Amino acid sequence: MEDFGKVSVVMPAYNSGRFITEAISSVLAQTYSNWELLIVDDASTDATAELLQNFRQDDRIKIFRFSENKGTQFSRNKAIEEASGDFIAFLDADDLWKPEKLYLQLQMMQTNKLPACFSSYELISENGQNLHTKIEALSLLSYQKLQKANYVGNLTGIYDVRQLGKVFAPDLKKRQDWALWLEVIRLGGAMHSIRESLAYYRVRKDSISGNKLEMLRYNYKVYHEILGFSKAKSLLKMCAFLWEQFFVKSRQQIRLD
Repeated sequence: MEDFGKVSVVMPAYNSGRFITEAISSVLAQTYSNWELLIVDDASTDATAELLQNFRQDDRIKIFRFSENKGTQFSRNKAIEEASGDFIAFLDADDLWKPEKLYLQLQMMQTNKLPACFSSYELISENGQNLHTKIEALSLLSYQKLQKANYVGNLTGIYDVRQLGKVFAPDLKKRQDWALWLEVIRLGGAMHSIRESLAYYRVRKDSISGNKLEMLRYNYKVYHEILGFSKAKSLLKMCAFLWEQFFVKSRQQIRLD
């Protein structure tokens, strides 16, 4: 298999004992083998740390642990800081990749000289049941379109460090993944996607994104604090976001029979 360069896989983990073995296994199952997996245990209080010991024999897997809980943004940035790969990809500790995920994306990026790309993905329930629902990626995603709503499934995104440098998540408790991809597109131009589903996103009841009002507050922070829009423009952007989220983006969700 052609070697496109090393991929650094960023995996933050907090009390992920129920899921992390399966998530790591989906990285181990990749048909593309030139990767490193950087797992940051954010001071978990469950069996996460113990389970991670089972994977120390693979020298591609690097494990870091915070002594106190710092949040997803700090965990992701720690992994990015430690990354030595040519590409950076993201997989949360409760999500899964399909085996061809890395190879197909790297092949597309190499063929078309792309600085970043993403893909469609499918939904599974908290207990791993297939929900027969696909979130279809836009074929081309512009900076202006991404400002309207987050169209990048973080578990599918990958960017080329050689072209863009390391792009870090901003200091936000939530929506930092959206802000990161906004910066990637600002630096590298519109993102192309693979329309094929290459990953599984686990829908959880206790998800950090579950509180919709709280999410809106952080949306405003992205517009005002990260993108630097005025308060008035940020409020207008919020209105545009709500329209996009409920009347446009919802069309991406496709029922699979």
